Amino acid sequence: MILLQVADFSWTQWHAHPSIILGLLAFGGAYLLGVGPLRQRYSLGPPVEGWRVSVFLLGVLVLMAALLSPIHDLGERYLFSFHMLQHMLLMLVFPPLVLIGTPTWLLRPLLKNPSVKQAVSFVTRPVAAFLIFNAVLVFWHVPGLYDLALRERNIHILEHITFIGAAVLMWWPVLSPMPELPRAPYIGQMAYLFMVPTVSAILGAFITFSEAVWYDWYAEAPRIWEISAKTDQEIGGLLMWVPGGAVFMASLIIVFLVWAGRSESDDSARLTDKPGNAGVQDYRMSFEQAPGPDSEIRAVLRSNTSREAYQ
Repeated sequence: MILLQVADFSWTQWHAHPSIILGLLAFGGAYLLGVGPLRQRYSLGPPVEGWRVSVFLLGVLVLMAALLSPIHDLGERYLFSFHMLQHMLLMLVFPPLVLIGTPTWLLRPLLKNPSVKQAVSFVTRPVAAFLIFNAVLVFWHVPGLYDLALRERNIHILEHITFIGAAVLMWWPVLSPMPELPRAPYIGQMAYLFMVPTVSAILGAFITFSEAVWYDWYAEAPRIWEISAKTDQEIGGLLMWVPGGAVFMASLIIVFLVWAGRSESDDSARLTDKPGNAGVQDYRMSFEQAPGPDSEIRAVLRSNTSREAYQ
């Protein structure tokens, strides 16, 4: 297949939107300032591990790629599928990286106001987070609103902000960094991660198998790489449906493995701490240390004890 390139598109052209660049610098700079000089000066909390800082900064790089790289240009001007890829970066990649990289003490001052804490506590619960995330997702994929966001820059910015905010709430029950706003129990997390992608999967299936092109903006957009508007829409729907669902399935598997490992550790600890076991150990120790001619019996007992400890 011969690839036909649109004249004013280039893979090497990144866009220097001043507002986005300043926002990214302010966001990343505030984090580094908080976990560095301000933490040391005001004793805000313990040092943040290097890997956690790296994860947070990786999230900032993902956000930069989504908003400034050719992905943004392709999605905004030519291809629905690349716009969907951009949204997946904003909702499924950036928020978990930022939550993992943020220490508890950095967010705690935001909850000093009781009203704010109560409101945030409500919207970060699994049911509320599920409903808000999927409501925002469906709302912005209504054809008229989707086209409006592409035609009006300020509406487009609002769309991205609400996507990111709703995604942070959605990931909170699984990745909360704060005991004041706790994660769901492991069983609850697995059920939650199983349910969250159902709405996006249904929406993605409708978009994929639709006979009509949903969005006038992409029906009228210049064609690039000989991809028709219908094929482009099918690819975008599949991106929402399959890779999007795979992210949640992978997260569910990770939560299950963590839960299984914790359960096994807890069982081992309970077995070790049984009063009966402690009594047997005390009896053996006192018997081994007692004077008498039964050295052979004590030798056998020591051998059995060593074997059990090894096993």
